Amino acid sequence: MKKKLYKSTVEKKISGVCGGIAEYFEIDVTIVRLAWVLFTVLGGSGIIAYIIAALVMPEYKGE
Repeated sequence: MKKKLYKSTVEKKISGVCGGIAEYFEIDVTIVRLAWVLFTVLGGSGIIAYIIAALVMPEYKGE
């Protein structure tokens, strides 16, 4: 079965992007959130990337 990337409906703080990435890669959501904050602080484009991901990633509707 092919895995797909969805926004999380369970691990959701803002829109579920980090939770969806964590579920896809089967890692802890805290690691993804910390990496995203680090990416934002160091690169500055993390906020724009998050907004784009929130708009592009579909919501999980169930199987």
